[in-house]
Amino acid sequence: MMIKKIAFIFFIGIYTIVAQNNTSYWQQEVDYTMKVDMNVENFQYQGTQELIYSNNSPDTLYQVFYHLYFNAFQPGSEMDIRSLNFPDPDPRVGNRISKLKPDEIGYLKVSSLTQNGKPITYETSGTVLEVKLDKPVLPGEKATFSMKFNGQVPLQIRRSGRNNKEGIALSMTQWYPKMAEYDFEGWHAHPYIAREFHGVWGNFDVTINIDKKYVLGGTGYLQNPQEIGHGYEKPGTKVTKKGKKLSWHFKAPKVHDFAWTADPEYLHDVVKVPNGPTLHFLYKNNKEIIDKWKDLQPKTVELMNYFSEKIGKYPYEQYSVLQGGDGGMEYAMCTLITGERSFGSLVGVTAHEMAHSWFQHILATNESKHEWMDEGFTSYISTLAMNEVMKQNNPNSLRGIYSGYYQLATSGIEQPQTTQADRYMHNAAYGASAYSKGAVFLSQLGYIIGEDNLAKTIKRYFDDWKFKHPTPNDFKRVAEKVSGMQLDWYLTDWTQTTNTIDYGIKEITENNNRTQVVLERIGQMPMPLDVYVEYKDSTIESFYIPLRMMRAEKANPIPSMKRTILADWPWTNPNYYLDLSKSKSEIKSITIDISNTLADINPSNNSFSE
Repeated sequence: MMIKKIAFIFFIGIYTIVAQNNTSYWQQEVDYTMKVDMNVENFQYQGTQELIYSNNSPDTLYQVFYHLYFNAFQPGSEMDIRSLNFPDPDPRVGNRISKLKPDEIGYLKVSSLTQNGKPITYETSGTVLEVKLDKPVLPGEKATFSMKFNGQVPLQIRRSGRNNKEGIALSMTQWYPKMAEYDFEGWHAHPYIAREFHGVWGNFDVTINIDKKYVLGGTGYLQNPQEIGHGYEKPGTKVTKKGKKLSWHFKAPKVHDFAWTADPEYLHDVVKVPNGPTLHFLYKNNKEIIDKWKDLQPKTVELMNYFSEKIGKYPYEQYSVLQGGDGGMEYAMCTLITGERSFGSLVGVTAHEMAHSWFQHILATNESKHEWMDEGFTSYISTLAMNEVMKQNNPNSLRGIYSGYYQLATSGIEQPQTTQADRYMHNAAYGASAYSKGAVFLSQLGYIIGEDNLAKTIKRYFDDWKFKHPTPNDFKRVAEKVSGMQLDWYLTDWTQTTNTIDYGIKEITENNNRTQVVLERIGQMPMPLDVYVEYKDSTIESFYIPLRMMRAEKANPIPSMKRTILADWPWTNPNYYLDLSKSKSEIKSITIDISNTLADINPSNNSFSE
């Protein structure tokens, strides 16, 4: 009897531990060691990769998947076919992939793959390598995958490639076989069609063997600057470059991707941020752009400080701004941007891509499913940063972002933000949803919970979720904890539907020297309201109508102004009756939301004035 009882207690204990582990956060880990040899004559390269995969999940894995992104740049690929059938294709892609010649296409080919030293079966399916394991990887186990591969760098079309329009030789992004992410939702082995990425956190040790004339920059810390030179060596160090090639050895800790650029005409400047990282700037030796790239450098220092203050301290010791690619794209510890721009545009693209270092490369959302968290949050914070750093002095710097959302909401082509990024039917709808509507989500949250609470939410979100993979619900829960409000209704309506906000002043009547204002909810999405009444004696007071589902009220956004908190408004009620103690003749104007932070798609009915 005692033995049975002990066994029962032991079983319950084990079950409890397993149950707790199943409900707690976990994430996989990878450690890459890669060596590649690049031929700059034909843009082909040979590589080896040893990958140590840690299965931190509660699941047994019977297969794994790798991304082979360069295979997208071939006629007939999924990216090519998708672009040819878009009603509004990205002009950078258009029909260009379909016209690539054999020596211009991109490819990644795996020639051998082993698991813990034993050959395993694999098959290439477009941009995904499907791998059947020799032995299942159990929860808590590690497996070592050793691979030989070769690739060809495509003519630069989208993000990656060779010889971009500004003459940068190599923009090496999505260039290696990359392990797909496995999380609480399962495998994310989506094909590369045009959008962005989801990666596994880990450490990278990368050696690139390339013609010694080329200057490199990118992810990671250079381990052998004394052998390389090109501005990376310490002042006064003698550099001896032997042979035709140099081996650039980089290490990057706690990242989920690795990118690099290379060009024989790069200029390389280094700037130290006080009490912060070292900034590297690599750009073409082109007299038309040199002065602007020099002027960019102190602005980049200001941007680094702004983001570190408003979000959280940048955790790496280095950040690089690299001329390359096809516009602007963020990567771990660096960005690739086109450099032949006006100065304002150069600072703007740097601000946006640098902000991604927080909202993607530290707070690593799944961009294929929650692209609005990445692009939207970045657009929000970089717009505010530009207003300060460039001294724009715009009291409503987010106005353009709101306009982008309004155009989307009234376009007839909007899809919910929960739409998988590749499955938007229009590129314009994807862009406006990810960037504009995503930024408005964050800005409007400040209207709901208060600007002070929004600032606290962003910082706590960073502290709680850095170096992890947060979801929309994770961000919402942080905002709830900071504000004390219930916010599920906001996340649901804004991101899972195309419901819009439209409130109006329906009717104003007077009775016994009192005024009754009838407010109406026309749009399907409910919101709390701030109503401002200005009287003819020039006094102004506000009336705050909480939404019942919030179960709380925000602080007075204008403390110096008299505010009355009214009874809450249940979302089921189409009308709300606001009673004012003064006659209609004493009222100069009544306005819903003078801050213009409420994303009301029809502001024309938001005010009354004599």
